[in-house]
Amino acid sequence: MPGLLLADEPTGNLDAATSAEVLGSLQGLNRSGLAVAVVTHDPDVSRAARRGFTMRDGRLREEP
Repeated sequence: MPGLLLADEPTGNLDAATSAEVLGSLQGLNRSGLAVAVVTHDPDVSRAARRGFTMRDGRLREEP
């Protein structure tokens, strides 16, 4: 099993129910020990994460 899953806009163009299913799957993978990195512009997807980071002026910043 890989140690890291990269997901770029995994819920883009999905309906709400399917988006929730995808996020639940990603959270389940993370709980089982897989590191999951999600890139998104969707604030709802961001809120589902345990940790959040933003890029601002080319710098990575952790959100509180």
